[in-house]
Amino acid sequence: MLVPCEVAVKCVLPAIRSMIAKELTTKYELKQTEAAKLLGLSQSAVSLYSSKMRGRAIDLEKDEDVTKLVGNITNSLIENDEVPYNDFVNSFCEICRIVRGKGLMCKLHKEFDPNIDIENCRFCSIVASLCYKP
Repeated sequence: MLVPCEVAVKCVLPAIRSMIAKELTTKYELKQTEAAKLLGLSQSAVSLYSSKMRGRAIDLEKDEDVTKLVGNITNSLIENDEVPYNDFVNSFCEICRIVRGKGLMCKLHKEFDPNIDIENCRFCSIVASLCYKP
């Protein structure tokens, strides 16, 4: 049995990193090594994210709120060469809160744990509404 945060770590966070890596390498035309340095990752990790070999379990690119926040993260990385740790963490947490609050992770969670009744589960939306919002 996986709790929602475990699903988020396994699937949502890699999807966010994938979106950031893609934006850095396409929109800003950074080389993978440059994007990796900004993200604190290896070049091979950025390559896996960019080619969708990693971070493909959930598609968050269609959600406007998520793409807006990913854009904010990437802009901050480009403008500042480094985003303060607390800002970076808060941005990821805010995206996760949005994903959970909108129920975007429910079907994926059901795949990991078939016993979950996603029709009646409101855990993520309740917790997301209680989470700290910067």
